[in-house]
Amino acid sequence: MEDNTKALAEQTAHQLGDVVILRSLAHGYHWNVMGIEFSQYHDFFEEIYEDIDQSVDPLAENILKLGYDSPYLLGDFVDLSCIDEPRIIGSNGVALMLESLQRANKKTIDCYYTLIEMAERCNEQGLVDFVGGRIDMHNKWDWQLKASMGIR
Repeated sequence: MEDNTKALAEQTAHQLGDVVILRSLAHGYHWNVMGIEFSQYHDFFEEIYEDIDQSVDPLAENILKLGYDSPYLLGDFVDLSCIDEPRIIGSNGVALMLESLQRANKKTIDCYYTLIEMAERCNEQGLVDFVGGRIDMHNKWDWQLKASMGIR
C-alpha cells in the first residue's frame, strides 16, 4: 500500500506542476493578448487562470495528506510538468494563444484522468471527488477554447 501511496503522491505532484504551468500560461496570455478582441480575450484568459489557481492549494495539500512533501519552487513545477508551450506575443497571436492553451489544457485533463484512476485504487475518496470536479471544469475550458477557435 505504501508504494501505491507514494506513486499517488508523485502523480499528484506532476498534476500540480501541470496546473501551475497551465495557470502561468493563461496568465501570460492574459497580460500579452493584443488586437481588436483584446478585452474579450483578456477577460477570458483571466477567468481561466483564476479558476485554475483555485486548484493549486488543494493539490499541494493532498500531497501533504498522503504524507509527502509538496513541491513549491518554480523549477520543481517546470520539471514536473509535461506542458511545454512556446512564447506567443503579438497582435496576430490570439489564435495561437487559444490553440496553445487548448493543447496544454488537454494534457492537463489527460493527467487528471490518470490521477483519478490512481486515487480510486488507493481509496482516496476526497482526492477522487476533487479531481472529478477539476476534470469537469477543464472539460468546460476545453469546450470554450475550441468554440473560440470555431471548432467542436
